[in-house]
Amino acid sequence: MTEAEQLAAGFETHRPYLHVLAFRILGSHADADDAVQEAWLRLARTGGAGIEDLRGWLTTVTGRICLDVLRSHRARSEQPLELSVGLLTADTATDARANPEDHALLADSVGLALAVVMDALTPAERVSFILHDVFEVPFAAIAAILDRSTAATKMLASRARGRIRLGTPTAADSAAWEVVDAFLAAAGRGDVAGLLAVLAPEVEFRGSRPGGGTLVVRGASEVASRATTGGGRGTPAHRVLVDGMPGILVMTGSRPVTVMAFTVAGDVITVIRALNDPDRLAQIVPSWVA
Repeated sequence: MTEAEQLAAGFETHRPYLHVLAFRILGSHADADDAVQEAWLRLARTGGAGIEDLRGWLTTVTGRICLDVLRSHRARSEQPLELSVGLLTADTATDARANPEDHALLADSVGLALAVVMDALTPAERVSFILHDVFEVPFAAIAAILDRSTAATKMLASRARGRIRLGTPTAADSAAWEVVDAFLAAAGRGDVAGLLAVLAPEVEFRGSRPGGGTLVVRGASEVASRATTGGGRGTPAHRVLVDGMPGILVMTGSRPVTVMAFTVAGDVITVIRALNDPDRLAQIVPSWVA
């Protein structure tokens, strides 16, 4: 048997596993078939040189392919980019109390859960949850697939796990986006009345001061005034999901300059959080955005 034949035979050994993995992530047998075939093509191009753990290598490659497919699907449907910024406080206490049996039960029921809420998860949440909770891929390996830190990858899986337990979609629904869009439009026009209409009376803005430290502005009038007099008006803002919440990303050329996250309750904004640290933004915003 030639080396090429041995490589093909090794791949065929793992093909069923790869198809199940891709199908769990993508939710489509056709897409899973395409992803597995692409994994084979990439393996064939490498010739298998230097690959010590073929299953691990194929898991990583297939995971990346699936992530690209999910992102492509979202781009075609004009879904926002997702960012794990850490601006919002993660509810990890409940997750930390969950024992291994709870995680196993959740993984066993993922088929039903996927049909209910998987489409509401961001691509990164989906990949992180499926690979870790269903296929027991270590977080360090998933972090390499997602181009995130291990801590951020754990948070993605935790957030996905929480949403699947609750059986509810992301808070960034169409109604929340409408409120955020109205805020941005009013800010762009310098329309104070329009801003007050979508800001809760006790709304809070949290950002960073130019010289360091945290800036906190409270009250609808104060936040509206800041929104109409602050810099950046007229700069294009792109929709993003910030830790699962509606937000915006402002870019100057290919450089991210500001990320803002909005907490929406009912038809008003209750909290606005902003991040403009260039070093941190460079780590958070993936290179494929530019």
